[in-house]
Amino acid sequence: MESKGQMQISFGMIFSIIMIIVFITFAFYAIQKFLSIQNTAQAGKFANDLQNDIDKMWKSSQGSQEQEYFLPSKVKYICFANYKDRDVSRGSYANFFDELDQAFFEEENLFLYPVGSGEGFDSVALEHINISKITKDDNPVCFENAKGKVSFTIKKNFGEALVTVGKII
Repeated sequence: MESKGQMQISFGMIFSIIMIIVFITFAFYAIQKFLSIQNTAQAGKFANDLQNDIDKMWKSSQGSQEQEYFLPSKVKYICFANYKDRDVSRGSYANFFDELDQAFFEEENLFLYPVGSGEGFDSVALEHINISKITKDDNPVCFENAKGKVSFTIKKNFGEALVTVGKII
């Protein structure tokens, strides 16, 4: 009789350990999914805030404004690329051009590098920017994401129809 009781306790202990492992595994999976959703939302918020700031500058007659945005740490660079000028990659980030092409579908001009770091939100078509002027010297033009922050200047000169984005001087 005693050995039968010991066997039931052992089975109960094994079952409990298996259930604990299953619960811990599920908890890690759920946390990972929530963090992924947070990164996607943060990348989307960045693109939305940037478009709002560009629209404000576009509606004004002229101006220049330094802006700082927050991004997921997986994103290393924010790049503006002109794929209408397909065969022209130049500048210090020219080696990014072919990889960013994977996230180009038709109208996109803003890309998160490395491709995939935006968790499904890797490129966007910004409106009211002069991508030809932005990428005149470098194509793509990239800004480093330092500790979750990226900064650049949004400007429009008097008489210009579109906004440009550049490095902070």
